[in-house]
Amino acid sequence: MNLFYIRYFVELAKEQQYTKAAKNLNITQPSLSHAIHQLEEELGVLLFEKTGRNTVLTRYGEEFLVYAENTIRTLDQGIRLMQKAAHGEGVVRLGFVRPLGMDFVPGLVDDYRKRLQDETVQFSFHTGTTHELVNGLKEKQYDIIFCSRPVDESGLSVLPVGRQDLVVITPEGHPLAEEKNVDLADTLKYPQIYFAEGSGMRDVINELYSLIGETPQIAYETEEDEVIAGLVAHNFGIAVVPYMKLLERLTVKILKLRKPRADRMYYMVCDATAYKPPCVQRFYDYVSEKNEMQEDKFIWNI
Repeated sequence: MNLFYIRYFVELAKEQQYTKAAKNLNITQPSLSHAIHQLEEELGVLLFEKTGRNTVLTRYGEEFLVYAENTIRTLDQGIRLMQKAAHGEGVVRLGFVRPLGMDFVPGLVDDYRKRLQDETVQFSFHTGTTHELVNGLKEKQYDIIFCSRPVDESGLSVLPVGRQDLVVITPEGHPLAEEKNVDLADTLKYPQIYFAEGSGMRDVINELYSLIGETPQIAYETEEDEVIAGLVAHNFGIAVVPYMKLLERLTVKILKLRKPRADRMYYMVCDATAYKPPCVQRFYDYVSEKNEMQEDKFIWNI
């Protein structure tokens, strides 16, 4: 069914005269008559009838007018939304690992909004493990995610944007607590709180222990940095974690790693094969350009 004909039908229903309706539509009267005839042929009923000098709706025309107006209203709304999106309006759906929700992501978005000086771009915020976020990205739940390096990078655009030093944390009173610096080998004889499968940090720490050819004693596993820190503070074991300001507020001792030196890298990840709406592309470009401006090539460096 021709959408133009539906618009013509609504206009004629309003004006009740072919001459006025054709003038409003910027078409000739024969073109309007042809369109209405084609519409009636397709529907199989008469939509208009003559009453004096006016052209009025039949009862079928009155019924069809309700659907026609709803169709045009919905279509026009969709057109307006698409036009706004084309001008950069819309929602940027961000996913990120929880540690980046304290400072990095809020600060980045705040800087972007101040630079843009435009309230038409909105953001939604979602947290999860790296594994969950990557799956959500592939399922089109997020536009951009910030996380550890994905295990499978096929089809993904992966840009490093931040890093944290890895440290060892122990409960107060622990045999290692009097030290300021330790080797990773010094942790081997103590039970550890370890990152669970699916956490990007597990692969990082596994690789760290593989460098010294050893395997840690895993007492408990969980996915979140903050939970691990809390368990260590309550004497469940020690842990290797990224440094975060939260650690300073807990009853844990923070020990630097002498060797091997290690850090946790964070990445901005998006689906390289997916279309980026203008609002998403602009934010992605902003983060990329901001990253390039840093001397050490990282927006965030603790």
